[in-house]
Amino acid sequence: MKTIVCKTYEEMSTRAAEIVADVMKANPSCVLGLATGSTPVGMYKKLIDMNRAGEIDFSAVTTVNLDEYYPISPENDQSYRYFMNDNLFNHVNIDKTKTFVPDGTAADPHEACAAYEALVKRVGPADIQVLGIGQNGHIGFNEPDSALEVETHVTGLTESTIKANARFFASIEDVPTQALTMGIGTILSAKKIIILANGAAKAEAVKKMLAGKLDTSCPASMLNLHSDVTVICDEVAMD
Repeated sequence: MKTIVCKTYEEMSTRAAEIVADVMKANPSCVLGLATGSTPVGMYKKLIDMNRAGEIDFSAVTTVNLDEYYPISPENDQSYRYFMNDNLFNHVNIDKTKTFVPDGTAADPHEACAAYEALVKRVGPADIQVLGIGQNGHIGFNEPDSALEVETHVTGLTESTIKANARFFASIEDVPTQALTMGIGTILSAKKIIILANGAAKAEAVKKMLAGKLDTSCPASMLNLHSDVTVICDEVAMD
C-alpha cells in the first residue's frame, strides 16, 4: 500500500480529489466506485469545484456505490442515495440514470444484492474505488467477523457501527440494523483503490490495516491483497 499523510483534512480532500480527477481525465467514461460518510464529503466538494471550473466532466461517467442501509427509502435524508445526490450528483453534470446505489426498498434484499453484484460486473470493474474506514476496520459495511463475504450481501450492523452512525439519526432506535453492501471480492475487483481516514478515532484501524496481515477482525486489512491501494490520511490517523 502507498500512503499519503496530510497535515489537514482540507489537504487530504484535495489529494483524494486529484487522484479521482486524474482517472476521469484519462477515461471520460470511467466507472467510479463511491463511498458515503463524513470523510469523503470534502473530496466531493473539491470534485464539484473542479467540475464547475471545467476541469473534469461527469457526463459520461458511471458510478457504483458501496452500500445502503436496509430497509430505507431513497427519499429518507439518511439514505445513501440521498447522501450522494445531496453531496455530489445534484451539483455536477452527471446522468443520474448511470448512478447506482443498492436498493434499500427491495422486497427481497438477497435478490437485490444478487442483482447489484451482477450490475457491478456488467458496468465495471470500477476504475477507482473510494473507501472510508470504520473505527472497527470495516470497509463498506463489511464488519469484523470470523469470515468475510466475497460478493454483495445483506449484513447486520455491529453495535459499534450503529452507535457511530446514531449521530445522523433522531435516535439510536432509528438507525437501521441491516445494510446491503459490496463484499470484499467486489471491492477488490476495482482497478485502483483509495482509502481515506482522518482523526485519532481511526488510528487503531489504520494501524491494523497497514500491519501487512490479513485479519478478518479488521476487514480493511484485506486491501493488502490488491496491487494498487493508496491510503490518504491525516497525521493523527497515522499516529
